[in-house]
Amino acid sequence: MSKPNKKRYVLSQVKQQFTDAVGGEDVEFELADGQVLTFPHPLFADDDWSEAVDGAETNKAKARAILGEEQYAKFQDAGHADAEIALLFLAVQQDMQDQVKKRPTRS
Repeated sequence: MSKPNKKRYVLSQVKQQFTDAVGGEDVEFELADGQVLTFPHPLFADDDWSEAVDGAETNKAKARAILGEEQYAKFQDAGHADAEIALLFLAVQQDMQDQVKKRPTRS
């Protein structure tokens, strides 16, 4: 039971609010050839993925860390440049910041 004037968060509700606010736990994007690829949304990514992305020092290394080898090959085969993933990642982060500001704090 909640105490008067005291805020209590329900973790499942908080996660759902953030999931809804950012559009899901995965980011989907379309390549020039129409293929749709995904990667974990940074809010919901596991530690291994986050560490690999954070530790990547070049656009190529970052793109490979974000996409994984199989999707990276599809990305390259579709004629895209590694820097495009960096731009997409930046857009996802900016959108996340905008949406999180709008998130309701209580259900």
